[in-house]
Amino acid sequence: MTNTSAVTKTPDVTKTPEVWLPFPAEEIDGLPDGLTYRLWDGEPDYPADPADCAFYVVPYMKGPEVAVRPLGAMAGVQVVQTLSAGIDHVEPALGLLPAGARLCNAKGVHEASTAELALALILSSLRGVPGFVHGQDKEEWRSGFYPALADKTVLIVGYGSIGAAIEDRLVPFECARVVRVARSARTTGRGPVHPLDDLPALLPEADVVVLSTPLNPSTQGLAGAEFLAAMRDGALLVNVARGAVVDTGALLAELRSGRLRAALDVTDPEPLPAGHPLWHAPHVLITPHVGGSTSAFEPRAKRLLAAQLSLFAAGEPVRNVVRTLG
Repeated sequence: MTNTSAVTKTPDVTKTPEVWLPFPAEEIDGLPDGLTYRLWDGEPDYPADPADCAFYVVPYMKGPEVAVRPLGAMAGVQVVQTLSAGIDHVEPALGLLPAGARLCNAKGVHEASTAELALALILSSLRGVPGFVHGQDKEEWRSGFYPALADKTVLIVGYGSIGAAIEDRLVPFECARVVRVARSARTTGRGPVHPLDDLPALLPEADVVVLSTPLNPSTQGLAGAEFLAAMRDGALLVNVARGAVVDTGALLAELRSGRLRAALDVTDPEPLPAGHPLWHAPHVLITPHVGGSTSAFEPRAKRLLAAQLSLFAAGEPVRNVVRTLG
């Protein structure tokens, strides 16, 4: 069935519940019986009538247009499961979903990969690795003293599961201090988590600021001119969250002045177009949004789906619910 021929209708509740998966069902160990599995990974043609889909797994890294394309016709969908930690790519279409539908994120899938990249960006930027690569291209021996991560204060803005995983990987590096910030204050086994309102007092103390917060109205443009101006001279901004958490124009001004450095896995706009000034700004390292797209993704994603679908088939509450439509 093609996208253009899909017609919204009342689902047949007597049929076996249908699940749309971006992986072949036979490649996922532990899937429960009693469900009908359809393979759809963003192709132009749908595998069946979207109205019959009860559990929709959003294709990964296929863009927001693909992610939301069938939602308006999914009159009987009960669960929409993303394979990303963020949900901003499906949020614009949530109003199309029936009341009671649950939106779940991929908590537990991306922590290892994203935290690994965050650490790589920190170390590469501090130790001058991009300059060494350019030096190798030119056959230049660029010796000298470079900053170390040891004895630095690291501020993690967005202390959810990914932020905690980043701290896990910072532990062996002898940081002077790790400071945690989230939407609201709480206490963890490692110490306090400060609210976002504390940022003006915390930013001047940090040598490295890591952004790992979700994108929502409270974090859109969070790292703007005022935020960046509060960072200490020479500090490093690392963004593994979403590009729009940072005001690109304000960051460009700080980079060009030489006051701050940045390491960005995400940008605004994204993908960063050819000719954009951020490509050639001084003191910036850019990777192409690869925090989660590693060999660690697929086995963790498949384990999540097997667990979620087992709960769904048994009539038990699914996990990672971030929104229930009403």
